[in-house]
Amino acid sequence: MADKTATEYTLPDDSPASWWQTGLIYQIYPRSFMDGNGDGIGDLPGIIQRLDYLAALGVRGLWLSPVYPSPQYDFGYDISDYQSIDPLFGTLADWDELVTAVHARGMKLVMDWVPNHTSHLHPWFEESRKSRDNPRRDWYLWRDGGPDGGPPNNWISFFGGSAWEKDSTTGQYYLHQFTREQPELNYRNPAVLAAMLAAMRFWLARGADGFRVDVIWLLLKDAGFRDEPVNSGWDGNNPHQRLHHVYTANQSGVHDLIRAFRALLDQYPDRVMIGEIDLPMAELMAYYGRVRDECHLPTHFGLLHVPWRAVDVRRLIGDYLTLLPAGAWPNWVLGNHDQRRLASRLGQAQARVATLLLLTLPGTPTWYYGDELGLENGCIPPDKLRDPQAINQPEWAESLGRDPARTPMQWDTTAQAGFTLASAEPWLPVSADYRQRNVATQQQQPGSWLDFFSQLLRLRQQEPALTTGSFRFWSDTDEEILAYGRSGKGRTCVVLLNFSVRPQRFEHTGLPRQGRKILSTHGDPGDRVVGLAGGLLLEPNEGCILLFT
Repeated sequence: MADKTATEYTLPDDSPASWWQTGLIYQIYPRSFMDGNGDGIGDLPGIIQRLDYLAALGVRGLWLSPVYPSPQYDFGYDISDYQSIDPLFGTLADWDELVTAVHARGMKLVMDWVPNHTSHLHPWFEESRKSRDNPRRDWYLWRDGGPDGGPPNNWISFFGGSAWEKDSTTGQYYLHQFTREQPELNYRNPAVLAAMLAAMRFWLARGADGFRVDVIWLLLKDAGFRDEPVNSGWDGNNPHQRLHHVYTANQSGVHDLIRAFRALLDQYPDRVMIGEIDLPMAELMAYYGRVRDECHLPTHFGLLHVPWRAVDVRRLIGDYLTLLPAGAWPNWVLGNHDQRRLASRLGQAQARVATLLLLTLPGTPTWYYGDELGLENGCIPPDKLRDPQAINQPEWAESLGRDPARTPMQWDTTAQAGFTLASAEPWLPVSADYRQRNVATQQQQPGSWLDFFSQLLRLRQQEPALTTGSFRFWSDTDEEILAYGRSGKGRTCVVLLNFSVRPQRFEHTGLPRQGRKILSTHGDPGDRVVGLAGGLLLEPNEGCILLFT
């Protein structure tokens, strides 16, 4: 456990550590990874074609965004059948081939699971909306309108407007916190949980290695459907934040549901449950469970939101490690399908510094496809927008739109970046820089983004100090440098990260007079001995690892 100030931290002793504790988890957005049939949309056969790339990179687990049957109003997060594959992506036979091929390469496959809502075309909802006394009616959240005939309360959607949609068939409103085509399930009805567990069991029996559970903290809503209080501190940016979501999120009973999910997973060996939870850090910790019986990894989004300064990142790390419950395993995220690209948020140089941070912190790192190339947000013309969050809220499209981070993976210099046939039109435009920023080119460039990432991930896998070693800050006062050490098996790696655009000198009396500089974000060739007697000079925006044995 961490001490009161989290200047030192030792990972829980879970020997032998599971794959999800020591390996990198790599998120694939299937639409954008690789098109195997030439229709401009990525698919399962395309992913199979590129598994050798992922295995050579050193990926341990693949997180696959939804590939279930869906009308695609929210690109797979509106599911119409939880136990099949959308023809857009392939077949169940393709999925079986994928999981076999993944396992044959020593990797694991994590499915994206969306239990909060279904598609409006799911048979459950089609039954539910037929009449007020339909046996499936109570599987969803239906309410009469308010006294004025409008929505039942003031709840709002993440995608803009009221979270309630009036259905003409029965005259009642149903709840949706995303698009109107994503009605929310009623987990106060035990039949809903039973059906969801049965569907999860279907994939576990076929070989899935776990689930990343979408918006897991939203599964239960206030039984009284009370109005949510206005957020007087709203800054006017994200309209969803104009209310305090005390009745649509983080309800106490949600933990019973998560424990039921976890109990199912525990019936299968070495599975993992990753919970998407966007909550303040202290509240996030409850999702590990009272006795580690909920999420193995409640997703920690702190690095996505923290001001990118050494002092703030140091405080975030310290606070997080301090709050972790006994035996809980840390995890870290720098990007995903809902966020701006890492290199666009921080710039190319500091994105490398952030990557060095991610892969040397204690715990499990999650990575977003293409960030290992330094991909930046794509430029999406207005007539090519696909994201409902941007389309429904055009005044917020630039800040809330997710399409720019979902552009096709850039494999080579051929037309369409090798993602699809030259004659096909990708579902989103390929970024203009694909001839310079692609896998094939960077594989031949020493010091490229891909070369740096490959070296760093390989070092993390080979060096026990960086996977399961203890952690300590080497300085808690420096305003420009973040310095910490990882120690294990008689070896210590000291990580130095310069957050400044100016050279900085790191000095510390507790370090030996010399060490080996084994990796730098600036692409120093090989490792070399460096003297530390007068301090070590870090170049602008440089991060490096020193090894002491």
